[in-house]
Amino acid sequence: MVRRILLVAVAISLPLLPGCEREKREYHQLPAAAARPDSVHTTDLVPGEPQPPSPVRSPYQNNAYGMGEGKRLFAAYNCNGCHAQGGGGIGPPLMDSKWIYGSSPDQIYSTIVQGRPDGMPAFGGRVPDDQVWQLVSYVQSLSGQTPQDAAPSRNDDMSTTKPESRKERELPQQTGHR
Repeated sequence: MVRRILLVAVAISLPLLPGCEREKREYHQLPAAAARPDSVHTTDLVPGEPQPPSPVRSPYQNNAYGMGEGKRLFAAYNCNGCHAQGGGGIGPPLMDSKWIYGSSPDQIYSTIVQGRPDGMPAFGGRVPDDQVWQLVSYVQSLSGQTPQDAAPSRNDDMSTTKPESRKERELPQQTGHR
């Protein structure tokens, strides 16, 4: 009798197992050549014009693991100190649709690695490239630029805002100059 119950439980469970996997996660270090864009410009945009598609795709784009690691690194590197949980403080907010230096992955990468005048320090050479790309994917998720099933929704510390997976999508707008 117990054996039959066990067989029935296994037979019911087996078809459900493939549905448990959310996404394929690749836990490997990026080669340096693949991680760095060859030439990154801030933007050619003029206010009011639509943004062309990004020529460089982030290796962690729409990847929950990469965004989760980016979220952890955002706190670990004290990005909160200037960007105040993404809502802006000393640095600009990262949770709205207004982007001073562009919202594409290569532009955000360039901002982190090269820095920006009057505040944003350059972290190139101090932060490994794969971690920069994880930060890029998390920063994009802050303004709702990622699908809800890919955004990291678990938050192990006190949250002041909605989790990224519940954020409404906002279209990035160019607000500043190059």
